[in-house]
Amino acid sequence: MIKKSGIVIAGKILPLLAVFFLIFSSFNDGFAEETPCYGDTFVSSSIADARTLVPILATDSASGNVVGLIFNGLVKYNKNIELIGDLAESWDILDNGLTIIFHLRKGVKWHDGQPFTSRDVRFTYQKLVDPDVPTPYGGDFKKIEYLQLIDDYTVKVKYQEPFAPALASWGMAIMPEHLLKNSNLVTTSFSRCPVGTGPYKFKRWRSGEKIDLESNHRYFEHRPWINGYIYKIIPEQTTMFFELQTQGIDYMGLSPLQYKRQTDTRVFKKRFQKFRYPSFGYTYMGYNLLDEKFKDKKVRQAINYAVDKQEIIDGVLLGLGRVCTGPFVPGSWAYNKNIEVIPYDPEKAKKLLNQAGWQDSDADGWLDKNGERFEFTILSNQGNDGRRRTAEIIQRKLKEIGIKVNIRILEWAVFLNEFVNKKRFEAVLLGWSLSRDPDCFDIWHSSKTKESEFNFVSYCNPEVDNLLEEGRRIFDEKKRGRVYHQIHQLLYQDQPYLFLYVADALPAVHRRFKAVEPAPIGIGYNFIDWWVPKTEQRYLH
Repeated sequence: MIKKSGIVIAGKILPLLAVFFLIFSSFNDGFAEETPCYGDTFVSSSIADARTLVPILATDSASGNVVGLIFNGLVKYNKNIELIGDLAESWDILDNGLTIIFHLRKGVKWHDGQPFTSRDVRFTYQKLVDPDVPTPYGGDFKKIEYLQLIDDYTVKVKYQEPFAPALASWGMAIMPEHLLKNSNLVTTSFSRCPVGTGPYKFKRWRSGEKIDLESNHRYFEHRPWINGYIYKIIPEQTTMFFELQTQGIDYMGLSPLQYKRQTDTRVFKKRFQKFRYPSFGYTYMGYNLLDEKFKDKKVRQAINYAVDKQEIIDGVLLGLGRVCTGPFVPGSWAYNKNIEVIPYDPEKAKKLLNQAGWQDSDADGWLDKNGERFEFTILSNQGNDGRRRTAEIIQRKLKEIGIKVNIRILEWAVFLNEFVNKKRFEAVLLGWSLSRDPDCFDIWHSSKTKESEFNFVSYCNPEVDNLLEEGRRIFDEKKRGRVYHQIHQLLYQDQPYLFLYVADALPAVHRRFKAVEPAPIGIGYNFIDWWVPKTEQRYLH
């Protein structure tokens, strides 16, 4: 939940500042013309610490971002959002898509010097489908009939039925068998001291402070030009912005206020490049559908009428975003452009609530039913001012129709572990970062509601279940798109979430980093090619 945003990694291929090709504006002049050289350290930042660095258990964006630098999948997306080989050098797709034969790279080493082989692929697969391993990513791999090792560098994967996301699913990070085969993945020390094949090696982790990585000089693509990567934990956005301005960090995703009004200075422009593009994710308020208050669809539809999304976009995002109507972002082939945005209509909301039995029977200004006032609490995470302000607007709008809303902001790990994963909430304000493949089975299918799985709102619609299963069986993009258009329509009607907005991504990167080149997938896809001229390097490593 991904991706991205506070939560999350929804996809299996880690998002690198996801984006369509639109780069609305940037200050990206001064691209490198000199010869790249080694050195310096890139200091990134996050409002939350990582939870675990075991790849198949990493469900939050903080963990996922670090995992993405340490590990590789068999495939990955290139800058034009096309699947290319990563640990797999090539592959053959046979039997009308039922079989994939991966040809693995030879000579790849784990960071401890041991060779990467097909046994690591098999081990990762076995853990993904192990019922005792609490991974939310296992669904894609349970479609596999068998996985066969042909030799050390060739893997045959046979599927039970056509499975459209099959190839993309192998973007899942591969784990080392020789270090984990006798370990409990939940309790292993590997979760805080990982060994991967990626461009950066784990160095140290100071909880709540920072995670240090160092470049892998034997990385199979090439040694990264930047020697070090520091993932600094700064739980408050204002403090993070101060750190950016004083050059204590080199990168952050700006808030709309920072982007539009606080960085238009000569000093900031001299030090940083700014970028703007639509993010590949969305923000929503999810209901606990096991809660009696939210079981009636009319109630959820009423809240959709009562909350003015454009007011949130104008007031919180300063116009830097778009209204969200479902689980796909505008412009993607899965997005149903025929869905009409429900207009802001508080009177319509009141009628729907009355039809659902909620009325102000004691004239105290609040709706009630069976002697109970309509009151609920929105939970969200600390350090995200935009979400807090969004919750406040929702609170005000729902008060106008007689619903009392409380807001509770929690530290990220507590929020996720103690409330979201355990379904101890009435409503949560969160965001999803999306995979490039539109398969959203893990988020919406009724089989994915166990603790720590992604359907934590407990949504259940047999028609959506069937469509999610059908969408996975179709390879033709046009035909498959029609299935996701139906899913989009049904979810907008059912309103298991109050779909809010698709915000623009607003990253700022220190200007001393060269080769930062925007592309359809964003700006982070070629991080190993970024470099800093010797005269501008700030850190010895």
